[in-house]
Amino acid sequence: MAKKTKKQQQSGGTPATVALTAAGATYTVHSYDHDPAHPSYGEEAAEATGVSPDRVFKTLVADVDGTLTVAVVPVAGQLDLKALAAAVGGKRATMADPALAERTTGYVRGGISPLGQRKKLPTVLDASASAHATIYVSAGRRGLEVELAPEDLRKLTEAVLAPIGR
Repeated sequence: MAKKTKKQQQSGGTPATVALTAAGATYTVHSYDHDPAHPSYGEEAAEATGVSPDRVFKTLVADVDGTLTVAVVPVAGQLDLKALAAAVGGKRATMADPALAERTTGYVRGGISPLGQRKKLPTVLDASASAHATIYVSAGRRGLEVELAPEDLRKLTEAVLAPIGR
C-alpha cells in the first residue's frame, strides 16, 4: 500500500485529491492493485487496505424525487433508500442509473468519490462515520482510497449527517 505526499498528488492527483489539497485538508492516500474480478469494490478496498469494513465507506448515487443525491455508507452494510430520502426532505429514493451517475460525477463506477465531483450534488454521510477518528472513501479511481476525518469529509462535501445505512 503506497502513500503519496500532497506534492505527488498535486502533480498527478485525481479531482478528489486535488480538492482535498486545495482545501488544506489532512488526508492520506492508500493505493492497491484493483482486481476487476472482485465482486465488490468496497469490500476489495477494505481487504486490500487491511481496514475494518465499517471504516471503509462506499459512495452511491441515488435519485431522490428527481434530484441526484450522493450517499456515503459503510461497505459493510447497505444504503437505506427510505432513510436517504428522509435525510434530504424527500419522499422517494431509487438508485441512479450508473451511466448518469458516472457522467454527473465525472468518475467511473467503483471509483466514485464524494469529493471533487464534476457537479456538486447534495450529499448524506452515514452517522456511523462519526464513531471513527478517520474513514476511507474512494479517492476517485478504482484501487485508490483516501483516509480522512469524517468531519472533514462532511464539511468539504457540505453533507448532512444521518443514519442512512443498515
